[in-house]
Amino acid sequence: MAKKPETSSRIADNKKAAYNYFFEEKFEAGMVLQGWEVKALREGKVQLTDGYVVVKNGELFVIGCQINPLKTASTHVNPDAVRTKKLLMHKDEIRRLVGKVEQKGYTLVPLNLHWKEGKVKCEIALAKGKAEHDKRSTIKEREGKREVERAMKSRSR
Repeated sequence: MAKKPETSSRIADNKKAAYNYFFEEKFEAGMVLQGWEVKALREGKVQLTDGYVVVKNGELFVIGCQINPLKTASTHVNPDAVRTKKLLMHKDEIRRLVGKVEQKGYTLVPLNLHWKEGKVKCEIALAKGKAEHDKRSTIKEREGKREVERAMKSRSR
């Protein structure tokens, strides 16, 4: 049976992450999921905004990524929406990340979930938290871009 191509490779984005963090490096990791979770992802029933990545015993785990079960979930499966999900990466990459996370101020944040060759991948970033004045400057830049777009739009009319 041939696999049908995915209509949209992006499943979910963590839009808050860019507001709260500066990204140093980005990585792609596989996810260990249960069947009901994959079905829910296909329907877009996922939320990444409160998610973060922790390292336990040399393994990466996503905590706070909420995948809401479908109403048609099987009766013999007990779905847990906020289950801790394991991320799959090479050991040398994980060791490098652990070294950087132990430095002051760095954390691992999930940026998005996407399909790649029929498998769910999680893009994570090594990030440093923004201070309050950095967040204000981000807001000013965004509002400035909106004003420019509005001006361009009104000129073209």
